[in-house]
Amino acid sequence: MFPAASLLALSLLATAYGQQVGTLTAENHPRLSIQQCTSENNCQTQQHSIVLDGNWRWLHSTSGSTNCYTGNTWDTSLCPDATTCAQNCALDGADYSGTYGITTSGNELTLKFVTQGPYSKNIGSRVYLMDQNDSQYELFNLKNQEFTFDVDMSNLPCGLNGALYFVEMDADGGQSRFPTNRAGAKYGTGYCDTQCPQDIKFINGLANVEGWEGSPSDPNAGTGSFGSCCNEMDIWEANMNGAAVTPHVCTVDSQTRCEGTECGAGDERYDGLCDKDGCDFNSFRMGDQTFLGPGKTVNTQQKFTVVTQFPTNNNQTSGTLSEIRRLYVQNGRVIANSKTNIPGMATFDSITDEFCDAQKQVFGDTNTFEQMGGLATMGNAFQKGMALVMSIWDDHAANMLWLDSDYPTDVPATNPGVSRGPCPANSGTPATVETESASASVTFSNIKVGPIGSTF
Repeated sequence: MFPAASLLALSLLATAYGQQVGTLTAENHPRLSIQQCTSENNCQTQQHSIVLDGNWRWLHSTSGSTNCYTGNTWDTSLCPDATTCAQNCALDGADYSGTYGITTSGNELTLKFVTQGPYSKNIGSRVYLMDQNDSQYELFNLKNQEFTFDVDMSNLPCGLNGALYFVEMDADGGQSRFPTNRAGAKYGTGYCDTQCPQDIKFINGLANVEGWEGSPSDPNAGTGSFGSCCNEMDIWEANMNGAAVTPHVCTVDSQTRCEGTECGAGDERYDGLCDKDGCDFNSFRMGDQTFLGPGKTVNTQQKFTVVTQFPTNNNQTSGTLSEIRRLYVQNGRVIANSKTNIPGMATFDSITDEFCDAQKQVFGDTNTFEQMGGLATMGNAFQKGMALVMSIWDDHAANMLWLDSDYPTDVPATNPGVSRGPCPANSGTPATVETESASASVTFSNIKVGPIGSTF
């Protein structure tokens, strides 16, 4: 995920967040099936579930229903400091469909953008796949494997992001490492990514109240002194006008709390623990503006299948990750990934360390991806296991222009790498999309994982 500001721009108009467990709303995880494949046409259905991220949940006093956090402000009587807040405040269960617009049916998950619930208006959501026991996050090792899913983003316009990706979260949400985290994976705790987001309300079992400042653009979000960092593999960040697949890596090999320069906020973007830019393959940005979009080769007006392969140097799960390949399937036709068409750059159709070096050089971008170990580091994260995340969000930091328009906005769009999609430069403003695109949604379905060649 690309936004330059440290604020992870996932907006929420419900009021609360936390780490202990409340009892005012029952927590029932919606069921979602996936398939584990062993060879072509040999896949077994597994019953899993999804859980809502703790940052979206109602946080209230353990002794009643008083909000611990309202708007973008902590209740200082309940939360005078990080430890006291963790003792005083409880995360509660979620009404997935009524409050958050999250529904499942068989192997299908739909995330609605704006939902008017009984008590609040909710914007966006983020969920994680639980294991078959519904007790921890399912962790994936995709080395020498492929991951496949269907997506319908025909109702996802400019400025929005229907994302499916992996992060190096603790399987139990950090509950065993941090005893003050009583909620754990059952309540969606422990999030981290390479943006080292500082808008997370609880990190390492403690409230992120120190240095908390409300966002100037989002009346329901803010940032604290700490962030939560870890490796991230963005399989799919997209709307109907653009898509990117992007590995990001860090110098740390598990969920890690950052502070100050470590978080890489603002002008310290390239000095932090993680590679915030990543090494992205966006077909439009890489020179093929006819490949993906409404009515294009991959027609985003219809559902299609996304296949991502992770071959290693020895074609075994024990090897070093050496490449990330992409295929599509639509209307029964297998569609090879687009090829790069950038002056001064060789032709590529997959992500390799060679591709990343060439792209960064021709675009004039800082190559923190390779400085932090490149694909080998990404593979090491998968070896440990990574949690599956699915979300829908808008972007208070950069209006999603980095995905579907011209970005950065202060340089000519004709410069190599600046033009990333066809959306207007004035699109994606949260105040606009939250009103004009309130009914937007994304649907992910038919998730499959297995050896390369087994899932489609």
